[in-house]
Amino acid sequence: MESQTYTLIEGPGVPIKAWTNGVEVEESAARQLRNVASLPFIYRWLAVMPDVHWGMGATVGSVIPTEKAIIPAAVGVDIGCGMMAVRTGLRAEDLPDSLKNLRTAIETAIPHGRTAGGGANDRGAWHNLPDATGELWRDELNPGWQAIIARHPKLAKGNTANHLGTLGTGNHFIEVCLDEEDRVWAMLHSGSRGVGNRVGTYFIELAKRDMAAAIGTLPDQDLAYFTEGAEHFDDYVEAVGWAQHFARVNRELMMRSVLSAFRAEIKRRFDADEFAVNCHHNYVERERHYGADVWVTRKGAVSARNGEYGIIPGSMGARSFIVRGKGNPESFMSCSHGAGRAMSRTEAKRRFTLQDHIAATEGVECRKDREVIDETPMAYKSIDAVMAAQTELVEVVHTLRQVVCVKG
Repeated sequence: MESQTYTLIEGPGVPIKAWTNGVEVEESAARQLRNVASLPFIYRWLAVMPDVHWGMGATVGSVIPTEKAIIPAAVGVDIGCGMMAVRTGLRAEDLPDSLKNLRTAIETAIPHGRTAGGGANDRGAWHNLPDATGELWRDELNPGWQAIIARHPKLAKGNTANHLGTLGTGNHFIEVCLDEEDRVWAMLHSGSRGVGNRVGTYFIELAKRDMAAAIGTLPDQDLAYFTEGAEHFDDYVEAVGWAQHFARVNRELMMRSVLSAFRAEIKRRFDADEFAVNCHHNYVERERHYGADVWVTRKGAVSARNGEYGIIPGSMGARSFIVRGKGNPESFMSCSHGAGRAMSRTEAKRRFTLQDHIAATEGVECRKDREVIDETPMAYKSIDAVMAAQTELVEVVHTLRQVVCVKG
């Protein structure tokens, strides 16, 4: 059945189907979408999510299906970035009187932020790697990494294991939330950290180099791509898959640390509920759609197959949602990955004051300083409008409101 809720963004390439009713689409984002739609290997159409906004390389909030080709810059450098949420056996009344102490316990348990240029004294990295993290790196991740750097030794220099189980900075966060029944959830947002950034940056430049002779024919040089059978295609697929696995494990390790912090600060014994979600929203995978096996790049979008659970967070002062996919084929079974930025970080810092930020995050135990104004709730689109625009894509299972937010 033909969808009734998407709109078409006009352009010279394949159709651009946008689930953006009631949500503004900036012209710079629409221009990026038209550029991608004009590429010769796009499969059927682009799907655009309601949190769409301009992004480096490709538009955030876009689903890009491709035949026999992948655009590394569309996947981006925050490879495997995504969300994890776990429902605990706790209720609101079980939380300590001082949520500041709980926030401090989480911040102490998990390296976060970035200092010293990401160098030896970076507070966002482990300086003494926990034994369990070291074992996991050695047994599960390092063998694949060694195979990758054997062919691409330039990737070897930089953080790897010491970023495993760490948060990062920017829009990455850890939250304590309450659902509609006042049950306590732990939720976090992070990806493949420095090593994923290194992999993404390296292969983006490699794609540009490989296409040097043809780069001038592209609408944007960031749309340089690898084709199946080309020299570096298989190496990129291997490296990006490894980084996506790193990201998933990174979130799992952080969640263990968050729950340990809960147990240290909350006197009541509890178990983590079986209800847990761990989903990417910056990644590429081989999938089958309309009878064909294609590559699907979700740049700021979540898989939403029929019955599949996902997470759509708001901002530091807005609600978040645990959702269940409806398997809408026209969206390539996808939904938004959040509210989406309404303005750049620079514009947010110019427009809003510290007092604005403090007022917008009233009731949330979080950082209230000038360094996080670029993440203030007003810098994001209305999460309610974003959710209203994608009722064909997902149904809401739980609504969460944060009471603690940790930012890098």
